[in-house]
Amino acid sequence: MTAVPADLGKIFDYVANNKEKFISRLREVVRIPSVSSAPDKRDDVIAMARVTEEKLKKLGAKTELCDVGMQKLSDGRSIRLPPVILGSLGEDPNKPTILIYGHLDVQPAAKEDGWNTDPFELTLSSDGKRLYGRGASDDKGPVMCWLNAIESYQSCHIDVPANLKFVLESMEESGSEGLEDLLQARKDTFFSGVDYVCISDNYWLGTKKPCLTYGLRGICYFFVEIECAAKDLHSGLYGGVLNEATSDLIHLLDSLIDRQGNIMVPGIQDDVLPVTDEEKELYKNIDFSVSEFKAEIGSKQLLHNEDKAKILMSRWRFPSISIHGIEGAFAEEGSKTVIPRKVIGKFSMRIVPNMDPLKVEECVVKHLTSVWNKRGSANKFKVIMTHGGRSWVSDINHINYTAARSAVKLVYKVEPDLTREGGSIPITINLEEVTGTNVILIPIGCCDDGAHSQNEKIDVLNYIEGSKLLAAYIYEIGRMHSKET
Repeated sequence: MTAVPADLGKIFDYVANNKEKFISRLREVVRIPSVSSAPDKRDDVIAMARVTEEKLKKLGAKTELCDVGMQKLSDGRSIRLPPVILGSLGEDPNKPTILIYGHLDVQPAAKEDGWNTDPFELTLSSDGKRLYGRGASDDKGPVMCWLNAIESYQSCHIDVPANLKFVLESMEESGSEGLEDLLQARKDTFFSGVDYVCISDNYWLGTKKPCLTYGLRGICYFFVEIECAAKDLHSGLYGGVLNEATSDLIHLLDSLIDRQGNIMVPGIQDDVLPVTDEEKELYKNIDFSVSEFKAEIGSKQLLHNEDKAKILMSRWRFPSISIHGIEGAFAEEGSKTVIPRKVIGKFSMRIVPNMDPLKVEECVVKHLTSVWNKRGSANKFKVIMTHGGRSWVSDINHINYTAARSAVKLVYKVEPDLTREGGSIPITINLEEVTGTNVILIPIGCCDDGAHSQNEKIDVLNYIEGSKLLAAYIYEIGRMHSKET
């Protein structure tokens, strides 16, 4: 395994020796309840941005709090969106420039939701291994890791070998409202001259081995609406005399996928790229236990004969359909003999590279319309795609990935897994298009961190070693970029 360079060794020692200081830094920001979805917490969200800006300034960064306009609430009121931080540290034309993205807002959390501790008070577990608190892993912990890395360079009097730019938003958990317009407005100014983009807003595949993420699925979300009457009806009085909306809807939803999870919509698979030999090799070596995964989700039986590679590919690089719910149908406790006048089925399709959301919409609408016409129901039928987000895949042979792989080996002494994810992070594509360069996702936390859930945590090991990892990534980018140029 590659020996740690002397300068990097000093930085690693500084990180290790300042563990308590760095934990206190995270504790300070976790304490701010920056819940972007709650209008009554908007002052806290803005405060979080200002606190982070001050931390960047103390490290010598030039910063700007960018106004991105107003947010219109569902009740008709408008409130100001929290500012987006743009920051720059270093302007050396002989160094590469890395753009770093992170977010400062969090999901709602309350002790009464089932937390064992106050979610906005970073709490160390009794064994000293875990730090519990909302945002500890998603995404305040990783953002603080960047600050820890920069401080470590400066305190060791070692020149940071890359120019760093930051884009830190505070509406990620609420759709990143206002951010895309800012990216486009500053495309030819702040975002020009970027050589590499790095995002730390995802997680390891497991709990033991680090990974680097090079692909994400997109998503197309659909509503299917069926209306059978002018009002809700009593099943004892009207059952058997009309086509009921819920029965029609279930028939339509059942036509989308078969028992094995295969998508039954014609044309959907046409643009899915075949698996390459290089990909097959990647999947062979990924550290993933099917039995542990099955136990984690509490399932008795998985699809694909529980083959590791097929399960991972089905999660990451093939499309899938999930049915999420039926609006308008009775879903409370107890019994209710109602025939709903109108129901709306909600489902989504996760899409993969080379699939166009507009073509997906065309295929789904055509398929459901055909099934509807064959059913011959007299009810009103409507299907719409409410959202279409593209997928993303990156070049794993780019210097961005070579440097990150080397950084992982320097810190963790293992070759990282190269993984995709089944979910969507829309900002990834936005940043790739605005900068015109390679994007990498470097996860800091583990798969069991519980982001968005009760008792969210980050392991102390991941937080501290993650600070070293980002420092090593900057170091390796600087070293490898200079060789290329």
